[in-house]
Amino acid sequence: MENIIRVANDFVWGPPMLLLLLGTGLYLTIGLRLLSVIKVPFAFGQLFKKPDQNDEGDVTPFGALMTALSSTIGTGNIAGVAAAIAIGGPGAVFWMWVTAIVGTATKYSEGVLAVRFREIDHDGRHVGGPMYYIKNGMGSKWTWLGGLFATLGILASWGTGASIQSNSIADALNSSYGISPLITAFVLAAAAGAVILGGIQRIASVASRLVPVMAISYLVGGLVVISMHLDAIPGAFAMIFKGAFGLDSAGTGISIGLLMLAMQKGVARGIFSNEAGQGSAPIAHAAAKIQDPVDQGLVAMLGTIIDTLIVCSITALVILTSGVLGPECIPTAANAADILAAGQPAGCDTGAPLTVAAFDAGLTGIGEHIVAIGLTVFGFTTILGWSYYGERCCEFLFGEKSILPFRISWIVATFLGAAALMLEGSVANIVNLFWLVADTLTGMMAAPNLVGLIFLSPLVFAMTKAHFHAVRTGAPKPRYPIIDQREQAPKE
Repeated sequence: MENIIRVANDFVWGPPMLLLLLGTGLYLTIGLRLLSVIKVPFAFGQLFKKPDQNDEGDVTPFGALMTALSSTIGTGNIAGVAAAIAIGGPGAVFWMWVTAIVGTATKYSEGVLAVRFREIDHDGRHVGGPMYYIKNGMGSKWTWLGGLFATLGILASWGTGASIQSNSIADALNSSYGISPLITAFVLAAAAGAVILGGIQRIASVASRLVPVMAISYLVGGLVVISMHLDAIPGAFAMIFKGAFGLDSAGTGISIGLLMLAMQKGVARGIFSNEAGQGSAPIAHAAAKIQDPVDQGLVAMLGTIIDTLIVCSITALVILTSGVLGPECIPTAANAADILAAGQPAGCDTGAPLTVAAFDAGLTGIGEHIVAIGLTVFGFTTILGWSYYGERCCEFLFGEKSILPFRISWIVATFLGAAALMLEGSVANIVNLFWLVADTLTGMMAAPNLVGLIFLSPLVFAMTKAHFHAVRTGAPKPRYPIIDQREQAPKE
């Protein structure tokens, strides 16, 4: 099964997908005239703006961003970055940065379209996301594409959002504290059920408390470790830029294989971490209590900056300055193909164990706890955020009556993901399998969303121009109608 999934993964994350992801982000960045870079300070101002009493939605813009971040700041920031470096080399970090920079424009466009084409369902919830802006923006003849996204979204949510997160949490707690995966499975399933059964308001409330506290704590711990190896920072950046462009550390020149390895793993892990272009985050932003889609688009793009340019960069610098990544574990032109085929350099740590070793190199006896607790909290909030994504995809396909069965299935998937460690003798094998499945589904999920973004990009550009014209002139901002499904018969 792993071999079959690996072949599918190589196809999904081949050159066409890399070019589509980066090309779409670059196209939107240029089309928006670098707005996603220039307007970052303005976007932070919008983040804490109080909703107007006439604004429609279910949660505050800050709550929507925290819900989106709850699903992005997770194992991808800790284990994913380490895996990208171990497999793709330090150069993978550069491509993660590139993905994040152009991804801000992608995230902005997703947020704008999510609010512009959202609907009110029969229970009064504000629902949206790629499946809705494909259907309502591109026309009814494209509804099948929205359905495809929703189907892939459900599958990806069970894999990326439930199974892989609970599996990583159980692995971290078992390795660090000897806690049985079965106990972790029961606790996670019960805790997740207590939150997700309360809907988006409860998810946003929990995320708004947990995400900022844990993110700041993790960043402080990472900065302490980096500060203990300040002399290694120039060397770390040298490794990143050399590896990014296929410059062999052995000094044998440029290697196309090494460049492609760094690019593939960097972009894949970058997208897995910040989800720019994947289409999941706009599902959360569609619930924001806000009237102008552009305002929420500005808030949405902050997710990529916080997740990848800040949190992921801290993890990468901790690993590269700590000295735990020996020369034998850095890909070269000679072994790039073998590493790509095997999944990691022979005899070298990857994923969470590599991050643990890096933190412990600076904070002996403490680093392991920072990573273990970080994985647990980040993983749990990711479980919460992705449950909402899968739920909305399920509702799009099967109506409101499918919500409760999906929530129950989510709790079961969370339990099984953690309990699976009890059924497999080799932890590494099953963790690698989960990562492969998650990587593959992430790429497949992005394709319909990117089609929608490219098709609707002229509308995004026009709405952005109209918004900032109103800001400059003091004219009223444009208002857009919301489709109210309560005026129609519910799906049977």
